[in-house]
Amino acid sequence: MKKWPIRWMIAALVMGVVVGAVLQETFAPITREMVAAAEQIIGLEFTDAERDSLLPDLEEHRKRYQEIRKVALNNAVPPALLFNPIPPNQSFPRQQKPIRWSAPGSVRVPDNLEELAFYSIGELAELIRTRQITSLELTQMYLNRLKRYDPQLKAVITLTEELALEQARRADAEIAAGKYRGPLHGIPYGAKDLLAVKGYKTTWGAMPYKDQYIDETATVIRKLEEAGAVLVAKLTLGALAWGDVWFGGKTRNPWDLEQGSSGSSAGSAAAVAAGLVAFAIGTETWGSIVSPSTRCGTTGLRPTFGRVSRHGAMALSWSMDKIGPIARTVEDCAIVFDAIRGPDGLDQTVRDLPFNYTPEIDLSQLRMGYLKSAFERDTAHQAQNQAVLETLQKLGAQLIPIELPELPIYPLSFILSAEAAAAFDELTRSNRDTLLVRQIRNAWPNVFRAARFIPAVEYIQANRIRYLLIQEMKKLFDSIDVYVTPSFGPNLLLTNLTGHPCVVVPNGFDETGHPTSISFIGDLYDEATVLAVAKKYQDATDFHKQYPPLFYPGGSKGQK
Repeated sequence: MKKWPIRWMIAALVMGVVVGAVLQETFAPITREMVAAAEQIIGLEFTDAERDSLLPDLEEHRKRYQEIRKVALNNAVPPALLFNPIPPNQSFPRQQKPIRWSAPGSVRVPDNLEELAFYSIGELAELIRTRQITSLELTQMYLNRLKRYDPQLKAVITLTEELALEQARRADAEIAAGKYRGPLHGIPYGAKDLLAVKGYKTTWGAMPYKDQYIDETATVIRKLEEAGAVLVAKLTLGALAWGDVWFGGKTRNPWDLEQGSSGSSAGSAAAVAAGLVAFAIGTETWGSIVSPSTRCGTTGLRPTFGRVSRHGAMALSWSMDKIGPIARTVEDCAIVFDAIRGPDGLDQTVRDLPFNYTPEIDLSQLRMGYLKSAFERDTAHQAQNQAVLETLQKLGAQLIPIELPELPIYPLSFILSAEAAAAFDELTRSNRDTLLVRQIRNAWPNVFRAARFIPAVEYIQANRIRYLLIQEMKKLFDSIDVYVTPSFGPNLLLTNLTGHPCVVVPNGFDETGHPTSISFIGDLYDEATVLAVAKKYQDATDFHKQYPPLFYPGGSKGQK
């Protein structure tokens, strides 16, 4: 008879215990040896006497875990602990001043109506306001483009055609009656499909939820409807807000269909870049607006944490999730942000603070920092980055070299992992995480499982270091008003942890013809300044006016 290797025998024994425990809804007693093994995972060491003392408490904890798990907690239930990004003694302006958007200039409907697909919100708004075109005509044009081009891009999960046509007709009737709601009235847009829309599926891009209906409408969608905007599509996201792979495939980069659009706001950035929507709503926890905006050559705003209500949005990390626009221009982002910001009485993290945006800003009167080590480290895009600094100097900016706080940044990333694992606890425990398309090590199923071994103490300690980061960033912004940085690197995670706003804009193309980007970081709740600075830079360049030839009428990459 053939003998089994000892490791097989041990594995079989362990599997038998586990299976037996599951079938009987009991667990093997916790032993001193189990504790010793667990110590190796968390990097601590106890004595045998200490381990023996632990055993009754660990058994009690496990019983309590089981009791807690009997309570149904869906993704919409937040923890009672709320993240506060505001340092002690920091105050903010309270007076809201009138906002004057940039004048659109002389705008006419082009001979080829599809060229409008690449007009800015300001330009489209002027055409609608002056009734040179109707919202219905514009909406039908975008719907036709969505149907024609999405088989190549895979950027759409659900077309909301019936709703869109209804909203467009309503907008036209209101405008004809003299009830003009503002620059978003009648403008077609798309929303990342982690935002609930009553009557339509909200799939979160993930196979386990592909037929999910949520019986409510997210606050952001409701606010845009109140502004008169027209929802034409629910757009793709990497499954559960990671990457560009969803249950229907991979969303493509309009500049290179062999390449993914990055994520997780994959469809939002791709659809804007390809001229399938006038703007889109994305979300960011750690780069999910910045990364696809970079890949697709769009402009994005990640607002301050606590600026935009997340009610009706899929929760990934309650202390890091943020909702913001992806669009053609900086001012497009400002227009959308003005419509979606502010409290709704449902998301307790949202603060009621003014947004005093003006496009008129004198860079010579600002203290503008640049993240010196990041510019030195990003050698792959040195030419584009250096050109940004030179452009800002020509515009009058006096650039001040700065550095980030000297505290560990990447070690804090498990804050996101722990919160995400809690948000999708039931998915892991039910074993339905195996339905997700991506099952590699660097994907949610594995991350959720690994997060079960993050000690609660270490999660709290990481957030205490995060508190120190917030204080250090307050000191940095005591000496500057805004800073510019390459889009990737430690700054991206750090500012997502501290909640600072970011505007990402295209700044050129690499040697392979793919778009590149630069990011501007503002102080907490000061989107007005960082948007105005980014607009000043963008107005001095034309990278945002370059379009992917496969999707622009006539196949031109140049300006309209």
